[in-house]
Amino acid sequence: MKPINIEALRGIEREKGIDFDTVVDALENALASAYKRQNHDVEGARVVIDRDSGDVTVLAQELDDDGNVVNEWVDNPHDFGRIVAQTAKQVLTQRLREAEREQTYGEYSGKEGDLVTGTIQIHDNRVTVLDLGNAEAVLPVAEQVPNESYPHGTRLRAYITEVRRSIKGPQIICSRTHPKLVETLFELEVPEIADGIVEIRGIAREPGYRTKIAVVAHDETVDPVGSCVGARGARVRAIVDELNQEKIDIIPWAQQAAQFVANALSPAKVEEVYLYEEEGDALVVVPDYQLSLAIGREGQNARLAARLSGWRIDIKSTTQFAEEQQALQAAYERGEIDEHGAPLVADVAAAVPEPAVAAVADPSPNPTDQPVPEVAPPRPPQPVADSAPGAPETDPELEVAGEGEPAATPAVDAANEE
Repeated sequence: MKPINIEALRGIEREKGIDFDTVVDALENALASAYKRQNHDVEGARVVIDRDSGDVTVLAQELDDDGNVVNEWVDNPHDFGRIVAQTAKQVLTQRLREAEREQTYGEYSGKEGDLVTGTIQIHDNRVTVLDLGNAEAVLPVAEQVPNESYPHGTRLRAYITEVRRSIKGPQIICSRTHPKLVETLFELEVPEIADGIVEIRGIAREPGYRTKIAVVAHDETVDPVGSCVGARGARVRAIVDELNQEKIDIIPWAQQAAQFVANALSPAKVEEVYLYEEEGDALVVVPDYQLSLAIGREGQNARLAARLSGWRIDIKSTTQFAEEQQALQAAYERGEIDEHGAPLVADVAAAVPEPAVAAVADPSPNPTDQPVPEVAPPRPPQPVADSAPGAPETDPELEVAGEGEPAATPAVDAANEE
């Protein structure tokens, strides 16, 4: 048998990116299959190809009942017939394809959680396919942003959520809606995040519309929000452009829960935050003119703040809060509730407006030492944040959305939207 052209095998290695030994092993298996097809009386065979010279050695094998090799001898055929050679070619092609798929799977399975950039190859109502060069990635409908378009030939960044094995090769599943997409973009654009000086402590996102991201610096000399925004907003603007103008609020993380809730409601200004720790509720008081902004369009700002902070948030204007307190104070003076807001008579509803009744229906001890008649808010907080400062100023062009929009409701239980 003629020697194998080693340079041709090296060419396959370069062209397909398959390891040279894998290419040689595939050819050895193909030749062994061809030899057994031509010599039906042979129980087994293996082929050895010299990696330097290309010389081929065929070893016929005798097997026992368990399939173990008990005898082996050299039996180099002069040549293979045309049909047998065609079989060898088919086996080689199949083995190389399998090796290529396995290599692609190994490459991308280690990239779960990374960003990839591809060209949109197919887009229909069911799926969008990205050409990554040496593989294809799938962007399912559920992982597509509602207001984004995906024209053929457009370059797109996506977040790898999963890599699966399949008969047709590795299936790379990507997402444009995953919160980690935003986090990874910030890691690429902000060196302080990549170096660990600034840490992302939480992300809440409604893809295509708005994202809130909480950051903290581990170096007191570094401004975490300023680092993410960049000079003249250059860093965050690059991310906004990548996300097709999705609004981004960059929030300073705070260890004190009341302060963090107030920050999370940015760009709205907050006057007071009352926490009900057992229930996981937060009552937030904002100026009357900030109520619409605090709630946001269809409750979006409050919803995202609740997801980011982990508290169910109820937002009231200063006027609403004062009216409820006055109603509670009057009920106390009539002897209908005690100093903790607990009812003393059965028919409290006749004396106290509905919001206050709902609030005192499940009372908890009042941790404050405020003297009566200064009655605590509905369902007295545990503890009371005396006055949580408002969230810091943000760039109105990049980070403020919904200012002046009408509120859907005066009080939003935002966490229930999740």
